[in-house]
Amino acid sequence: MSDNLIVCQGLTKSYGHKAALTGIDLEVGRGRIVGLLGPNGSGKTTLIKLLCGLLQPTAGNLAVAGLPVGPETKALVSYLPDRMYFASWMRAVDLFDLFRDFYQDFDYDKALAMCRSLGVEPKDRLKSMSKGTKEKVQLVLVMARKAQLYLLDEPMAGVDPAARDFILRTILTNYNEEGTVLISTHLIAEVADLIEHTVIIRKGRILQDAPTEELTAACWAVSGPAGVVDSWAAGRDVFTSSVLGGLKTICIRGGGTEDLPAGLERRRAGLRL
Repeated sequence: MSDNLIVCQGLTKSYGHKAALTGIDLEVGRGRIVGLLGPNGSGKTTLIKLLCGLLQPTAGNLAVAGLPVGPETKALVSYLPDRMYFASWMRAVDLFDLFRDFYQDFDYDKALAMCRSLGVEPKDRLKSMSKGTKEKVQLVLVMARKAQLYLLDEPMAGVDPAARDFILRTILTNYNEEGTVLISTHLIAEVADLIEHTVIIRKGRILQDAPTEELTAACWAVSGPAGVVDSWAAGRDVFTSSVLGGLKTICIRGGGTEDLPAGLERRRAGLRL
């Protein structure tokens, strides 16, 4: 059995003339929690859909558990999409019945226990639930399986900060520890303490692929008047920026922040996009 659960080699996906992913080389080991981080539109969802077989690559190779992605790998992967795709008249228990029939590794009793923990009434219809509650139901469906690979696409989108804590705790306490969790998100602060390894993707290319601790130590935030920041940052490895009023904050990798011009401040940035 290979130590790597996911292997991508030269993976490319294009829609017509527009490239969503370009030349992705990636290896992800077993028994890990990995963050797939990037701004909206960076290619995260495309990569996840390729991994679960919903899309076909334009070029390159892709394997899960040593098998080319296809019918054989679908049984190994538990996928949380970025939006609800079930009929609104269905109840959570209806979905549990469906998953129990479809997936041999689905644990019905565990799903009910997770509902109790998350404050979800399993007999309520989806159309009566808030967006956040629907997200919880989808999370239960995914995490109640004993899968080899959990693909979670923006699991905390649309829920309040308190609910995010419940979701993260649910992920951490319910996944198959022999499997791997790949969490796609742009909410970096919420997952920084959870993920062991980080893959940062931007404009369809991998910018960073390293242990989270290593990346955290190498990231700095520099803030100050926008014009001064832009002048100082020219030619540097800037991977994110934000502007509030006349103040601008950028995040850079590596050193070179020791001797800042007057008016600029720096701090450890942790993981940021």
